[in-house]
Amino acid sequence: MDLGIYISVPFCRSKCSYCNFASGVFSAARMEGYVSRVTDDIHAAPAVADQAHALLPRTVDSIYFGGGTPSLLAPAQLERILSALRERFVVSGAAEITVECAPGMLSPEMVEAFVRCGVNRVSLGVQSFVDAEAKSVGRLHGRADVFADIARLRSAGIRDLNLDLIAGLPHQTASSWRESLVALVATAVPHASVYMLEVDEDSRLGRELLAGGVRYHAHHVPDNGLIADLYSEACEVLPSAGIAQYEISNFARPGSESRHNLKYWQRQPYLGFGLDAHSMLSTKPPTGLPIMPPAAGRDSAVAMRFSTTDDLDTFLVAPQLSFEAVNPQQALEEEIFLGLRLNRGISRTLWQDAPEVTQEKFEDIVTDCLRDGLLSECAEKLVLTHPGRMLSNEIFVRFLGLESSIPMAPAGR
Repeated sequence: MDLGIYISVPFCRSKCSYCNFASGVFSAARMEGYVSRVTDDIHAAPAVADQAHALLPRTVDSIYFGGGTPSLLAPAQLERILSALRERFVVSGAAEITVECAPGMLSPEMVEAFVRCGVNRVSLGVQSFVDAEAKSVGRLHGRADVFADIARLRSAGIRDLNLDLIAGLPHQTASSWRESLVALVATAVPHASVYMLEVDEDSRLGRELLAGGVRYHAHHVPDNGLIADLYSEACEVLPSAGIAQYEISNFARPGSESRHNLKYWQRQPYLGFGLDAHSMLSTKPPTGLPIMPPAAGRDSAVAMRFSTTDDLDTFLVAPQLSFEAVNPQQALEEEIFLGLRLNRGISRTLWQDAPEVTQEKFEDIVTDCLRDGLLSECAEKLVLTHPGRMLSNEIFVRFLGLESSIPMAPAGR
């Protein structure tokens, strides 16, 4: 099975108030050191896979630069990273290569570098086509910048584009949300991602909302009911325009689904480089050797997850990898909840070979969710209903054991 590669680029021109990623505003000098660290880690990938006693596919069919704002890299830095990947791996000629970009920050030189390096997909973090809403959360672009960037990319031959929208930004109303949806459809892009605003302590806006304050326009954030309605409207408007929903937050025209993100949801191998980057590789067949680093009680691991530190200063010195073995029970739970993220759903056959107590647990959960209208069953597939998608994390937790610690929603668009 081919490998997906994620490159974290945590540099921003400004930090959006809703952002909960490991990113920030750093100097250009640190960016150069960061690129050197990433390229060193790329070359060290086989040694890391050996340390994890994991299988490392040689062929790569998707590369994703996420952030932060990867388009802040200098063209030469982007080329260095991609050159390092091509030196260490066999990058398929048909590989999907995506770069996330902030509208209005895409220089002609970077677009030229995209073409030279084989970048064939760009994700623009629009968030809102209403300038006042974008400005309220610290975005530096306006609606005109989005249209200009789309035209510039298409003129360069890059037509596989994704646009992000966020439901729940300060000052957002049903009318202004419809304006953003209409504008998105008018661009005729093949892919869109729609997220509901996250409220947690890992962002400035989230902390202010939890504290009941007014900074960062927190008192103008729509209530949960309206946010749910906005998301529901997107789930109607986009498919009616030919941009079908295929995952909880993702919509695409036929054949334009994100191949990289499908790797996460289908539990295919992926390797992450950079700050707070995550990886998942299958383990090698048993040889009598212990899994390294030691994992008490996990000698039956079928996969290894590992991640880098989220502290930039520490990362620049050494990647500081953390390892976690995934046993068969955890792998099954992951396959269930990741599969349920997709509109095509899952089959009950996933757990037919599991221990009887596990089968009974999952069948009880399915029965309850079917009764409550959170799941439906069609053509021997279990799929989340629309109410089920609204409560998806609560449903996923039911399938997860106490030992599971993987993220509910892998990043990336």
